[in-house]
Amino acid sequence: MSETLLETFDLVKNFPLRRGLFGQHRLNLLAVDRVSLQLDQSETLGLVGESGSGKSTLALTIMRLYEPSSGQVRFAGQQIVGLDESKMLPVRRQMQMIFQDPFAALDPRLTVGQSISEPLDIHGIGAPAERAAAAQQLLERVGLSRNVIGRYPNEFSGGQQQRIGIARALALRPRLMICDEPVSALDVSVQAQILNLLRDLQDEFKLAYLFISHNIAITAFMSHRIGVMYLGRLVEIAPSRQIVTTPRHPYTQALVAAVPEPDPALQKSERPVRGDIPSPIDRPSGCSFRTRCPLAQAICAEQEPELRLVASNQYAACHFA
Repeated sequence: MSETLLETFDLVKNFPLRRGLFGQHRLNLLAVDRVSLQLDQSETLGLVGESGSGKSTLALTIMRLYEPSSGQVRFAGQQIVGLDESKMLPVRRQMQMIFQDPFAALDPRLTVGQSISEPLDIHGIGAPAERAAAAQQLLERVGLSRNVIGRYPNEFSGGQQQRIGIARALALRPRLMICDEPVSALDVSVQAQILNLLRDLQDEFKLAYLFISHNIAITAFMSHRIGVMYLGRLVEIAPSRQIVTTPRHPYTQALVAAVPEPDPALQKSERPVRGDIPSPIDRPSGCSFRTRCPLAQAICAEQEPELRLVASNQYAACHFA
């Protein structure tokens, strides 16, 4: 039986805003709305949804780069919400992040070797010579030559920069890696190489991944389970195969239908989604998806559906799932 590594309970992240000439109008941007999830050791949980659905905000809140407004985050059984920085430091050693833009994530003033060894410096691991040797080994492990250790980030391609970012994230031997759109900024030809590298590293280091993407096909390739987010809420969660073959929520069905089919002879039953995702400042009443949903009825405006079991290991927040 797998060990539960990460759990969130009713996690909420609000961003208070002020509008008007003198900031007299107080508004509330609800970016993450009562999200509860669980991730086991060596498992990949994918998070998928359109831009603005709250995926990245959820990840940053789990990492406590954003402070949660309410709710709980447990890592390896420890409640980490409310811990001060000194107590969070050993937790952060076990939780690392790979960012969407690899160039922006690397300090252009530091060499590759300095970037990779910086986490070791911060946590006081090893002597300087040991840190340099560890950086060289990590470079080789992610498919780069150890001879590039003295070069700077601008001398590398996007795919190579992301490999450097992965090496840096591995330096502390974390248990959890949060991958925030790790291939969306890369050429298609490079994406598969990075995805396969991540899968190999997961097997080798027994890593758990929280894998964030707007591409449900890539997410299904990488993940054991997928959570679908819409306007800050989880609207469906299930094993990857069930999500792509038998999606229950109409939003998930629209995401799956939008994946290009290479065989033109195969027809998909599409349920079109109208319009754009609403503003998290002015959320629809009841079901947040109802303004775009082809199945919407009167009850959808009156009552918010709860995430409920609709099939084996499959949960959906829809009155008609």
